[in-house]
Amino acid sequence: MSFPKGFLWGGATAANQIEGAYDVDGKGLSVTDITTSGSLEAPRYLTYKLNGELGKVPAMPGAGLPEGAEGAIDPNSYYPNHVAIDFYHYYKEDIKMFADMGFTTFRLSIAWTRIFPKGDEEKPNQAGLDFYRKVFEECKKYGIEPIVTISHYEDPLYLSEKYNDWQDRTMIDMYVKYAKALFEEYKGLVKYWLTFNEINSTLLMLSAFGNNVTDDATFQHAYQKLHYQFLASAKAVKLAHEIDPNYVVGNMICGILDYPMTPDPKDVLATRYAMEQTVLYCGDVQAKGEYPTYSKRLWDEHNVHLDITEEDKKILKEGKVDIYTFSYYMSNVITTHEVKDKVGGNFAAGAKNPYLDYSEWGWATDPTGLQYYLEVMYDRYQIPMMVVENGLGAVDKIGEDGKIHDDYRIDYLAQHIAAMGKAVDDGVDLIAYTTWGPIDLVSAGTGQMSKRYGFIYVDRDDEGKGSLKRMPKDSFYWYKKVIASNGEDLSK
Repeated sequence: MSFPKGFLWGGATAANQIEGAYDVDGKGLSVTDITTSGSLEAPRYLTYKLNGELGKVPAMPGAGLPEGAEGAIDPNSYYPNHVAIDFYHYYKEDIKMFADMGFTTFRLSIAWTRIFPKGDEEKPNQAGLDFYRKVFEECKKYGIEPIVTISHYEDPLYLSEKYNDWQDRTMIDMYVKYAKALFEEYKGLVKYWLTFNEINSTLLMLSAFGNNVTDDATFQHAYQKLHYQFLASAKAVKLAHEIDPNYVVGNMICGILDYPMTPDPKDVLATRYAMEQTVLYCGDVQAKGEYPTYSKRLWDEHNVHLDITEEDKKILKEGKVDIYTFSYYMSNVITTHEVKDKVGGNFAAGAKNPYLDYSEWGWATDPTGLQYYLEVMYDRYQIPMMVVENGLGAVDKIGEDGKIHDDYRIDYLAQHIAAMGKAVDDGVDLIAYTTWGPIDLVSAGTGQMSKRYGFIYVDRDDEGKGSLKRMPKDSFYWYKKVIASNGEDLSK
């Protein structure tokens, strides 16, 4: 097993899950800023004001605020992302700890509302530009290459309300203006850009994870939103290359692998259809530059009629991504049969795979699935690949010796790194691996801090209490050894 020389090792985060400082230095409100905390059993909520009264709706797929409502902060609710782990003020300390592990890359996102507080301003917010410049310069000081996600579940609240969650072409122009500001500002500091985080989550949330949305209007909304985002992404790719030919721009897919539960041909066909809708559809458009043949079937199933022009098709073809990047945490099982043993948890549902172990949050540990995914997708797209999220969320306890012994996390990551190595040996052009997340952060799904992923423990709980002190876990020292050996030494 041999990773290529110069392989990028690091970790991945999102602005809204680490930065905090949600109203500092001119930052505007994003949708995440009106999202409350939740738990494994209780959903997160979007809070709003309507006719002077505060209200809330579950932050579920396709969820929107009631007609006439405006997103608002309820003083009696807890919003974990408002402070998160305060990376905004701790970034120097955190990046130094990443450097101590030997990181050669760090994936992070930019908060759109730090750059354009409402989203439609003519000029960017200088304080926001300055903050990220300092972060990138700090990374460069340690030889860490940033991988920057332009939009990571971070739409400006103002734009989202005004244009009904990407239901207007104006959103394309707003996004491209935002991307242009970044490409021009950070030329020479950033090389790798990702356009939209887990862009396929729009479809995953409708038909995966046990949601089973069926109304045609919701699918129309989802596919139209994606079409406009595909156009925004394609335009950004083309613009990036014009501004700096050295820029490398990728998509980002939530890489969930589906298996048929049985050899029943109906299960096999259902699995193929599931993969086409939830994973391949977005990958094909962004990496191949055109809609796949099966898209007509997907649209017809829900009476979807896209606002799409011949010019749109030309834009998609001209804006193909340079690299294919994806997250990978688990696999799912698809069946047309009734089953008794089912998965239940955070973004996990359906039949349970008897050959795999499951986490407390209902996620299957399946490193072989990562190897399979890499080999199949590389064969399909033939462009360099990055695994930009992979990790184990768990409840970490400080032991009597004052340390955190997270062998379970080491075991999970070691298995997945070994699987990546096998894919590399089989010919996959894999160039980077960033674990999620290298430091404890706010869970996107539940809003919890207790679901921890990091090599670095952050003293903060689900109610926002704690000193925010940072402390290395056992996995910190293990990952340092992995990086130093370029993935060859996975022993504890």
